Amino acid sequence: MPHIRINDCNYYYESHGDGEETVVLSHGLLWSSHLFYKQVAFLKDRYRVIVYDHRGQGRSEVTMGGYDMDSLYQDAVALIETLGTGPVHFGGLSMGGFVAMRLAARRPDLLRSLILMETSAGPEPNKFKYTILNTLVKFFGVASVTKPVMKIMFGETFLQDERRREEREEWIRELQKNQKSIVKAVGGVLERQGVESELGNITCPTLILVGTEDKATTPDKAEFIHAHIPNSRLVYVNNAGHTAAIEAPEVYNKEIEAFLSSIKY
Repeated sequence: MPHIRINDCNYYYESHGDGEETVVLSHGLLWSSHLFYKQVAFLKDRYRVIVYDHRGQGRSEVTMGGYDMDSLYQDAVALIETLGTGPVHFGGLSMGGFVAMRLAARRPDLLRSLILMETSAGPEPNKFKYTILNTLVKFFGVASVTKPVMKIMFGETFLQDERRREEREEWIRELQKNQKSIVKAVGGVLERQGVESELGNITCPTLILVGTEDKATTPDKAEFIHAHIPNSRLVYVNNAGHTAAIEAPEVYNKEIEAFLSSIKY
């Protein structure tokens, strides 16, 4: 499996397809690049699609430090530059969105467009609650918090749909692959600084997607981002929560494809 050395960390990544344009997708906390497998399958025939695991998550190295959002932003810069992909379409979900906004505001030369999914420009509003969950993980592992975390990560429609039981079980297994070391990545998210003042620096075309049932980064967070990024479009994904890439892949894929196709050079 391919790894690349970035800022003293062995990063796991995958590259799919050989299109002229490149789409890079950055996953959310507690998951891995597998989060986007439905988007990869949909886009790879027309684009080169790169997905990667953040440090300390998935198959990337667990390092001593480097988990703050500014460091992860620098990692994303190094990934794009090292792989030589040129300006890319960069999409980030939740934590990936924290990275994506910094990238678009600070290194516009690296981006053709920006896709923000279930994310927020502000600091963590649920810090106290999530710190308690993170402490439980530190001592007892992810299995001890699986039930409350699933309720945070997914919308009620997905969680209550009996036809999707196997999918829920799949994502419970994915969640429980995390080792206790995941607390490092969680800490970086909980302690992040807001980038509200930087949104006006984002000038590339921007698509914002948010699930109407998102409890972690509620729709008003997406509305704030939309109001402060001049060249942006906001799409509500009905009956989906914080992980709408999995919950509503058909809507996601349709909106992303339409957005990418609309960008003129």
